[in-house]
Amino acid sequence: MTGNFRSWPVVLALSLLSAPLLLMYAYLIVDTITNSPVGSFVPNEFTLEHWSFLWETPRGRPNIWRVTLNSLVFATSSCLIVLAVSSTAGYVLSRLNVPGRSFFLAGVMVLHAFPAITLIVAIFLVLQMVGLYNSLVGVILVKAAIDMPLGIWIMKGFYDTVPWEIEMAGIQDGASRFRVWHSLVLPQVRPGLFALGLFSFLLGWSEFILPQVLAPGNQVQVLSVYLASLIADDNNFDMALFKSVGLFYIAPVLILFFAFQNYLMNIYGGGTKG
Repeated sequence: MTGNFRSWPVVLALSLLSAPLLLMYAYLIVDTITNSPVGSFVPNEFTLEHWSFLWETPRGRPNIWRVTLNSLVFATSSCLIVLAVSSTAGYVLSRLNVPGRSFFLAGVMVLHAFPAITLIVAIFLVLQMVGLYNSLVGVILVKAAIDMPLGIWIMKGFYDTVPWEIEMAGIQDGASRFRVWHSLVLPQVRPGLFALGLFSFLLGWSEFILPQVLAPGNQVQVLSVYLASLIADDNNFDMALFKSVGLFYIAPVLILFFAFQNYLMNIYGGGTKG
């Protein structure tokens, strides 16, 4: 009780600091479902016309549900590739004495140091040569390759915290190396897998440069590119539509955060007990 009472100044300070942000989000939501008189910020009528893009396709633009599906496929596929490679490569680098291990680790960090924008021309030429330009497959592979170095390092760090005794017990019982990794070690690093998967998905969901340059076609357009295209034409700029699509775009991110915030807060807790 005393601890809760003593923490109220911190809670009050954080609430005051967060209030402007919460008010802006509240006004954004209200503004997308209302109309305001010209020159006024006070709404005077309720309307859903700003959300008509959900059931009507604006002229000259792709269907919003097709774009959303593209974004979901892009973010989910790149996330799964990063998880699959990082969970295995991190284990190898943490547990096995492979030749050139230190050199490979240094190379992984060097690769992560290069921003995607500095490699965009070379990536563009490679995708054109292999026939994957303007396709979701090509941009998914590029995004996964760019995020993979950090994922490998994160998973290696989690594997380093798993006691060797767990693996030794499995090997002494006659289990194969793969069985030991899959059944004994992998469950111990589940918080790391969850965090890496969530962050990889969010990175894919928010990616703009790669889809804009490598997959600009309407059939493979993602939400970030769709949103940017709304402000590309100054003569037909619709602020209400832009705000509504932007709110639609961030809704999955907010849902994921509120649904899994407890897992994120407990990422460093447990995992190596038993």
